[in-house]
Amino acid sequence: MAKPLARRSFLSTVKPMPANSPEQTAQLLADALKAGDLEAAVALYEADAIFIPDLGQSVTGAAAIREAFAGFVAAKPILTIETVVSAISGDIALIQNNWTMKTTEADGSPVEGTGQSVEALRRQADGTWKFVIDNPWGAR
Repeated sequence: MAKPLARRSFLSTVKPMPANSPEQTAQLLADALKAGDLEAAVALYEADAIFIPDLGQSVTGAAAIREAFAGFVAAKPILTIETVVSAISGDIALIQNNWTMKTTEADGSPVEGTGQSVEALRRQADGTWKFVIDNPWGAR
């Protein structure tokens, strides 16, 4: 009789994919959120990055960003991103995205939102890009 295979979480065994462009950084964040992969989402931010979880609020650093994302990631939102502005000067980039988010509340009721984000990113020494400032409410 064959032994059953051990169950493993695919996401926990895979190193987060590096972003090779500012636009790809935003898409990888959307992919990590949809997959419910908190660590992959946080890995897209510099260690001292700033994230704005709500208007008038900001958090700084990986631990605070992880905490801000925790409940949101657990809901596995479907985030669609369209980059409308991408400006790069040397190792600094500014992008603006139109986004649509769909998820469900704990009671199963659907939630949908839209907005425009503004993000500043920096090219890392290895050529990949990470968020320095992420403001999902940037165009408000």
